[in-house]
Amino acid sequence: MILLQSHSRFLLQTLQNRVQNLEKGVELDYHWVEFHDVRYHIQVSMKNSHVLLLSVSLPTPPPDAIFFGGLPFGAIEAIKAAYGVVVQILDPPRDGFNLTLKLNLSKLPPDEEYRHALLVKIASVRETVLGAPLRVILKQLASRTVASNMDRLVAILHRPNESFFLLPRIEKVTVVFPMRFKDSIDIVLATSFLQEFVEARRTTGLHNAPSCLWSASAPLELKGAPAEALLANAGFVTFVIFPRHVEGKKLDRTVWSLSTFHAYVSYHVKCSEGFMHTRMRRRVESLIQALDRAKPELESPKKKVQSRSFKRLSLNEARTNSES
Repeated sequence: MILLQSHSRFLLQTLQNRVQNLEKGVELDYHWVEFHDVRYHIQVSMKNSHVLLLSVSLPTPPPDAIFFGGLPFGAIEAIKAAYGVVVQILDPPRDGFNLTLKLNLSKLPPDEEYRHALLVKIASVRETVLGAPLRVILKQLASRTVASNMDRLVAILHRPNESFFLLPRIEKVTVVFPMRFKDSIDIVLATSFLQEFVEARRTTGLHNAPSCLWSASAPLELKGAPAEALLANAGFVTFVIFPRHVEGKKLDRTVWSLSTFHAYVSYHVKCSEGFMHTRMRRRVESLIQALDRAKPELESPKKKVQSRSFKRLSLNEARTNSES
């Protein structure tokens, strides 16, 4: 199975091209959308060619998600910790966006490897912002502490008007995803995919992975959640995260995997659907070829018998022919 990358490839390519051509006064004004929910805008002016403005618009949060100033809780602290002096947060952000960052490209580190790592972090702004609440809770799990205001069900935004839920405890964090799809075929494929996903967890090589459960009805952990959260046409997926899953460098991978789990499932569902359509088309083409080969060949018309004419000979001519 394919794991999605944490950074925006287009954003990273744009940043790298801009850094390589920093002396050239070229204006930039790009808009694009990724994951069907996060909108980006990059702008560079001729006057300040070393200054890049990056604006990000997040999905519309549901009422149960915790937002402060248009951003998930912990997002401001996460941005400052990840980017340092290279990035400045503009307040207020540009109209229509939740966040606007001012990047001073002249302050990038001279070391090429370190500079590339920092650009990858900047290109991973979606993970930094949307994954900030999840990172805060999982860091507390790693230190085996729970904040006084985090001992209840926590809703975290991951899609427009949709959340997944965390139930923090000192020894573990339970993560529950209500899985919703619009297309009826996607619902069937996703349900089958998730059931196989749970079965794959039981294989020998995945004993150290987080435990995974699927259920058609809402699990007990969602007791007290809003009624809208209990409506899931593809069931509910539950992960149990222990401290060993968030130790050291595992924290970043766990945060990204959980915050993009629905996109991960949707990607593989669409790939499966496309694969089946391709197989069906090939099968139809092979059947058509078999039918063409089964058609009887047209019989060639019978050769016409050439008509012969007879000449009546006289008696003298007949005797001459017989003597010769």
